[in-house]
Amino acid sequence: MVSPYAFSGLAPFALAASLLALPTLAADQETTEETASASSPMETAKSAEKGSLKNPYSTDDTTVVEEGHQVYMAAGCNGCHGGTGGGGMGPPLTNPVWIYGKDDDTLFRLTALGTDALLEQGYTRKGSEHVVGPMPAQGTIVKSTDDMWKMITWIHSINE
Repeated sequence: MVSPYAFSGLAPFALAASLLALPTLAADQETTEETASASSPMETAKSAEKGSLKNPYSTDDTTVVEEGHQVYMAAGCNGCHGGTGGGGMGPPLTNPVWIYGKDDDTLFRLTALGTDALLEQGYTRKGSEHVVGPMPAQGTIVKSTDDMWKMITWIHSINE
């Protein structure tokens, strides 16, 4: 197939423009990968000082709350906690019982690292609830710290 630029005399310019764009595209991809890695929930939960994680969002922001619900559903959290957080195999997110506490730091770490790693970081049970098994780590499923905070904002919104 002949390029449409070949007949217009613009072929050399189109080729030069595409070649110049290649390093930029590669740099953008590396930056995106570095940013995603640097801001992964798993790394954030592992490296932050105990008690230091604070949610930057408010449940008053309906856009963030809806985005958080979308992250929750996309991550498959509804498989254990139900689509509206009412529970199932995992505990309900809508009731007043929180096994490890419902502060931002604890919820972020519990969700990102899972129950076993949370306990290894020195967190302890504060409540009791019937559950089928330990909470699995979601810090590699939820890709960004920002998305994790949005999801936690949604969780807080259904538990107010």
